[in-house]
Order: sequence, then structure tokens, then C-alpha cells
Amino acid sequence: MRRLLAIAGAVAVLSGGLTACTTDDGASIVVTTNILGDVVREITGDQADVTVLMKPNADPHSFAISAREAHTMQTADLVVYNGLGLEEGVLQHVEAAVAEGVPAVEVGARAEPMEYQDGDAAGMPDPHFWTDPARMNAAVRLLTEEIVTHVSGVDAGAVRARAEAYGRRLTELDNDLESRFGQLPKERRVLVTNHHVFGYLADRYDFTVVGAILPSGTTLASPSSSDLASLVTAIERHRVPAVFADTAQPARLAEVLAAEAGLTVKVVGLYSESLSDVDGDAASYLAMMRFNADAIIGGLSA
Repeated sequence: MRRLLAIAGAVAVLSGGLTACTTDDGASIVVTTNILGDVVREITGDQADVTVLMKPNADPHSFAISAREAHTMQTADLVVYNGLGLEEGVLQHVEAAVAEGVPAVEVGARAEPMEYQDGDAAGMPDPHFWTDPARMNAAVRLLTEEIVTHVSGVDAGAVRARAEAYGRRLTELDNDLESRFGQLPKERRVLVTNHHVFGYLADRYDFTVVGAILPSGTTLASPSSSDLASLVTAIERHRVPAVFADTAQPARLAEVLAAEAGLTVKVVGLYSESLSDVDGDAASYLAMMRFNADAIIGGLSA
């Protein structure tokens, strides 16, 4: 009897191990940024396991990943990344996954990218397409087809239904922002930010970006004294009441600019490149866009 119990136990352990392996081999998507990660989860629901590499409140230009996360990318059904130079510290791992035969979609490159108009990055593609909800809606359609095509085992009908429902919410967001921003007088629709991040929003809702503290598309750049002098001139000329700083970056530089120039300018925090944690004001893409709209309107209405 003891031998029979031992054999039964061994079979149970073996069966349990086989079941765990089968579960681990389920549909898997790896997403680099948390903004796109939120959107992919909205599309897939429980149809796939979605791993998001970028932590809440992180900087997409400088975050890094572990060796284990890199391995997860190389064994995924699909890798989703923003691209256009945004995830500077992760691109090598995306390329390694592609070399292993993993399908990857560079969303920014397929969202009708704009070019930076001035600063150090003038003429280069701007990766911050998500500040335009209409482009994000186009990205949802792209991602839906990529997921249905490449991710094994998903219910295509369920994924497309979720994508259509989420697309309607994005359209509602776009219409709401257009109405609310349109109530600001034209001369008030001017933006000064930490770095060039709101070009798409400005183009969509008829704002003018008059300057950035970091005249670049990345937070890794540094401003020169002439850059700061030009920015002060722009702020004074346009009577800008607020400077918008990314919540993922300290606002100290913006505050120093205001103090040293003797300007009466508020420093207002926006979630421009990362979502907050689940208990924060920008736990989802939709929440982030609405929070930013409230902050921009409040900052420019004073």
C-alpha cells in the first residue's frame, strides 16, 4: 500500500508539472510602454497574458529591463513597442526578439508620425503620437489586427468586439477634448513644456507650442543658456501663464526658470509620457488624457 501511495503521489506531481507548462505556453504579448500596455489590455481582455515592461511613473526614454524580462520578450507571441526612438534603453532587446523570430509592431511608425518642427530634433519623427486620441484610435485598429494575426489561441471575434467598444470611448474622448479646448480663447492656446512632447495634441486641437525648457524630443537632453533665454522671450511675448512639466520628471528646472527670469508662471504637472500607479490620477490612458486636459485648461485659464 505504501508503494502504491508513493507511485500515485509521483504521478500527481508529474501531472501537475505538465499542467503548469501548458498554462505557461498560453498566448503572450509583451508591451514596452505602460501607455500602450493599457491599450493592449483593453483590446485583449482575458484573451492573452500581457506583460508591460515600463513601470508606472517611469521615463520611457531611460527605463531599462532585466535579463528575465528580455527573455520574456524573446519567447512572446508578439512584441508591441512605441518606436521612433522613444524607448532608447529597450530597443536592443526588441531587435534581439525580432532576431529570434518574434513578430513585433512599431506602433508610432504606423500612426502617421509628425516631425519635430524646431529644437535639436527638428526634422526627426516625433514618437509622442498618443497625445492625439484620433491617432490612438488608429493604433487600436492596427493592434487588433496584429494580435489576431500573431497571437495564438485568441478569440478573434472577442478581440475585435473589445477593440470596437474601446474605439468608441476614444472617439468620445476626442470629441470631449475638442469641445473643451475650443472654449479657450485662441491667444490662450499656447504651450510651454519640459520638452517637446505635445506636438500631436497641439496639431489636433489648434494649440501653439511656443517653447520647451529642453529643446529636444527626449528628457536626456540639456538646455543651453541661449535656449533658456529664447524660452523666456517666448513666455513674455505670449504672456504664458503656466509651464507644463512632466510628472515623471522633477519640476525643479521649470521652477528655476520661472524664479531666475522673474516670471510669474505656474508650474503645472502633466502625465505626458507615463501612466501613474493604480491609485493615481492617470491609471489608464483615458484617465491620463482627461487629467491632462483639466490641468491644461486650468493652467491656461488663470
